[in-house]
Amino acid sequence: MKKMISWLLLVGFSVGFPAGSLAEAASDKPFVVEYYYKAKWGYADEFLRLFKKNHYPLLKKQVEMGRMVKVWMDTPRYHATEDGRWDYRVTIVFKNSSAANDPFDEDAMKKQLWPDQETYAKEEQRRFEILLSHWDLPLKSVDLDGK
Repeated sequence: MKKMISWLLLVGFSVGFPAGSLAEAASDKPFVVEYYYKAKWGYADEFLRLFKKNHYPLLKKQVEMGRMVKVWMDTPRYHATEDGRWDYRVTIVFKNSSAANDPFDEDAMKKQLWPDQETYAKEEQRRFEILLSHWDLPLKSVDLDGK
C-alpha cells in the first residue's frame, strides 16, 4: 500500500511538470497539492474518523517540522453527480516543491506516533478499503496579470 501511494504521488508530481520546468519548480515558492477522497456510500464518517486518528497527526508533525506550511480539509456543502463526487479534499501546502518531491521517510515518525503498529496498519488498511477512489492534484498558479 505504501509503495502504491508513493508511486501515485511520484506520477502525480511528475505529470504536473512540463519538461525542463523542474528547476523552476524547485524554488522556495510554496507547493500546493490537493488530495481527493471518495468513500463508499455510508462510509465517509468512518473514513474521516480514521483519517483524523491515523493520518492527520502525521501531517501535523510535518507542519511542526517545517516540511509543510499548512494542512486543511474541505468537504462539499452540496452533492454532485456520482462521477464527479468526492467526500473530502485535503490541501497540503509544502514549503517548496523539493519538500514535496524529495524522498521523505515517515516510518520513524509513524512508530513514534503509533507504538502499536499492528493496530495502526489494520486501521490504515481499513481507511483505504472504504475508498472508491483517491487522486492527487499538484497545483500550479496562473499569473493572470502577466503575459
